[in-house]
This record gives sequence, C-alpha cells and structure tokens, in this order.
Amino acid sequence: MEHLGATFLTTSRQYLTEDYFPRIASTVGDLSPEDLWWRPNPASNAIGNLLLHLAGNARQWIVSGVGERPDIRERQAEFDARIRDATPALLTHLNEVLLEVDDTLEAFPPDRLGERRTIQGQDVTAFEAIYHVVEHFAMHTGQIQYIAKLRTGRDLGHYTVVDGIALPQWTRGKIRE
Repeated sequence: MEHLGATFLTTSRQYLTEDYFPRIASTVGDLSPEDLWWRPNPASNAIGNLLLHLAGNARQWIVSGVGERPDIRERQAEFDARIRDATPALLTHLNEVLLEVDDTLEAFPPDRLGERRTIQGQDVTAFEAIYHVVEHFAMHTGQIQYIAKLRTGRDLGHYTVVDGIALPQWTRGKIRE
C-alpha cells in the first residue's frame, strides 16, 4: 500500500508542477492586462483572480493543511484584487507557492496519507486534501484556458493531433528549472 501512496504523491506533484502550471504559464504569458482582468459579469472571476485563488488554495490545503504549517490565507482578497500589469508577478507568486507545495509533498510520508486534518472547517484526510488541490487546479486551468481563448480567439497550441492522438505541446519540466 505504501507504494500506491508514494505513486499518488509523485503523480500529484507532476500534475501540479509539470502539467497544470506550464499550461497556465503558456496561456497567460502573452495576455494583455485587459484580458488578464476581464470578467463577463460581477459573478465571474478574471484570470488574474484565478491565479491568486489557485495559489491561496494550494498553500492552504497542502502547505498548511497537509504540511501543518501556519495558514496565512486571505481568501476574499484573492477575488477582490484588481492588479494591472501583473502577469509576471502573478506567475512568480503561483510558482513560489507550487515550490512550497512540491517540497511539502516530496517530504510527506506516504503512510500518513490517512491522517485527519481540518482545512477550511472540513474534516479530511491528507489524501483528500491533496486530491482536492489537484482537482481544483485542473478545473481552474481549464477555465483559464477557456477565458484566454474567448479573449484572444486563438488556439493555445497545447496539443498537436498526430494520427488521431493528441500530443501535449506545452513545455514540460520541473518548476525549479
């Protein structure tokens, strides 16, 4: 069972650092401030808010919750922010949080995945907390890509189809590079 836990931790780290973050970075890197902060209505989030939200969520659930470090999150501030010309800073912030997340998951013993944690008032296992963050990242990565496509009208170039198989085209690699 420990092998399965180690595989889960490694795979979670890979999804966050080698899949979702590179796709987000390639998606938002060329967006204008207007596109980064565009929202169709007051009930919707801009890409900039989603970047802040992903960083806050990942740090709260994994670094603080799983890693048992202090919780410094101010969730509402993630949605209230309207920072112009901030793409590099937002990506740097998300990258820094993902480095903390990656370090936390790398050091976390697989045999502790069943331990209980209280995060955002919810009683979850460490496994559930990690799974939540990976799922949450996947959902918002898709939203970020969709908003970028709406705003720019361009294909993001993340996949090339060869013989009916979609091949990833984003730069894969650790966030530490």
